Amino acid sequence: MSYTLEELPNSHGLLGEGPHWDIETQSLYYVDIPNAKLFRYDYEENKTYSAIIEGENHASFIIPVDGESGKFAVGCERRVAVVAWDGVSPSAKVERIAYSVQPGEEFSSNRINDGKADPRGRLFAGTMFPDIDMTKRTGELYRFEKGKPVAPIKSEIGISNGLAWNEKTNKFYYIDTMDLEVKEYDYDFDTGVPSNPKVVFKHAEHWPDGMTIDSEGNIYIATFTGHTVYKVNPRTSEILQEIKLPTKQITSVAFGGPNLDVLFVTTSAYFDEPAPAGNTFKVTGLGVKGLPMSKVKI
Repeated sequence: MSYTLEELPNSHGLLGEGPHWDIETQSLYYVDIPNAKLFRYDYEENKTYSAIIEGENHASFIIPVDGESGKFAVGCERRVAVVAWDGVSPSAKVERIAYSVQPGEEFSSNRINDGKADPRGRLFAGTMFPDIDMTKRTGELYRFEKGKPVAPIKSEIGISNGLAWNEKTNKFYYIDTMDLEVKEYDYDFDTGVPSNPKVVFKHAEHWPDGMTIDSEGNIYIATFTGHTVYKVNPRTSEILQEIKLPTKQITSVAFGGPNLDVLFVTTSAYFDEPAPAGNTFKVTGLGVKGLPMSKVKI
């Protein structure tokens, strides 16, 4: 199947991550992690706006807060901050801290990495040791649910990354990059509890990173070392399509656009990768649609 790649204007970041398509504003939000930078790509204007979060060193994901216009849940170090941004101004401010994780000394170096809201508005986000170290499995995956204590879901994680849910099949998909695989869990949407993990995709060469899902239940896996987004049928583990990018470090993916049929792809320019590394792309012509992404209930 043919597809078309296009770079988003003014989309460059050192480590682009956490894409979230907001139906209400018809905008793609994402972050540049080490520069605490937020982006908003306005689909209708074909224009990208960006802002630095005042006083912060990292921003690992950005998700609109349900019922609070112009407010976003953002992963900042070991905190989930509520950040106020109008989507246009060059600066954004932390309004309050919604959650904090890992206060213990043994986790003091960790930071929050990828995060996403499940279809009920619960935030799932995990942590990682700040440097890529195969021996450091100090990360954990947490569930943040309105009115409830922070709940650890999984421990001994290397790099907590991609997340996706399928309500039709009651499944949850999760990536620990250091495992080089995607795990599928049974998921109770009433309680937010995953169980019975099994491996549905494993790649011996490339590091899996961010992930999304389409309306047919196929998952799309960004590979940090492989120029490629893999479309995979999790029921059979078959690779259905390889979407090739003109840069190596593919960090995450999200469906968006007015019809949810555009695949947005974030990338990294780490380790002096040449241009167009670090730019964000849109992929059209895939012939599939994604699922609406959820806002966070805080």
